[in-house]
Formats: sequence, C-alpha cells, structure tokens
Amino acid sequence: MNLSSLYARRLMWLGCLFSVIGLMSYAIYAERVLYLDPCPLCITQRLFYILVGICSLVGLVFVRRRIVQRIAASLMALCAIGGMITAGRQVWLQHLPPEKVPECGPGLAYWMENEPWLQTLSLLFKGDGNCAEVHWTFMGMSMGEWSLVWFVGLLVVALVLLFSYRAGVSDAR
Repeated sequence: MNLSSLYARRLMWLGCLFSVIGLMSYAIYAERVLYLDPCPLCITQRLFYILVGICSLVGLVFVRRRIVQRIAASLMALCAIGGMITAGRQVWLQHLPPEKVPECGPGLAYWMENEPWLQTLSLLFKGDGNCAEVHWTFMGMSMGEWSLVWFVGLLVVALVLLFSYRAGVSDAR
C-alpha cells in the first residue's frame, strides 16, 4: 500500500471517529441541555453509533494490518446497516398518520426494571409512540432523518474502506 493510500485510509477512519464523537456529543447536549428525552429507537441508534466509533478506532489504530482493516470495515458496515434499519423505523413511525401510530409505552426505565431483558430489547428495536414524536428539526429534517443520512454515509465509507485494497497488495508488518 503506498503512503498516500495509507494517509487516505487514516483520514477516512479518523473522519468516521470524529463524526461519531460529534454526533454523540450533540445527542448528549440535546438530552441534557435541550431536555429532549431519547426514545427507545434513539437509544438503539446511539448504541450503533458507539459500535461504529469503536470499529473506527480499531481501524485507525491498526491501519497497516489488512485483515484487521477488513474486519473493522465489515463490522462497521454491519453496525451502520443496523443503525439504518433503526433510524428507518423511526422515520417510518414519524410519517405514519396519527391514528396509526402505536401507543406510547411506560418508558425504558420501567421496562428494564419490570420486564424480561428480551422483551426490553424488543422494545428498543420496535419503538413506540414516543418515537413518532418530532421535537427537533434542522433544515426541515427530524433527528431520525438526519441519523438515517449519517448512517448511510458511514456505510458508504465502510464499504469504500472494505473494498479499496488493490489485489496483490500484501500486509505491512
């Protein structure tokens, strides 16, 4: 792998890592300062962002190891797809007619304390009526829609990283 390609890889991994740090920082800001409580689907998306960030960090640290790069990019792509599915579900719920929106649940804290963990996990992936509410928009798009856009972008970068090795290039060290 030539130096400019190695440099480009580092920039892509670093860009993904900083994007996730920025997105998670804003999510915490929105929760703590703007008092926007995250719904179950928002919490699930945060989990996928954290996993993408971990994959980005691994890819950045092991930028010279081809097999680690492939594994990190593959896992990052899977996490981005999981995030896209979750964000897509939230966007779908937000665009349902009001009479078709599922009822709001008792809240994640209640579910974690009183229900089996599999049922709580199911809630995190299905969402409820709280997930259909839009309390924040930027440029006409809700937080769920922006999250979907970010996950698509992260998936594209993961696929570029995964398939960018040229044939015949050996691992460094």
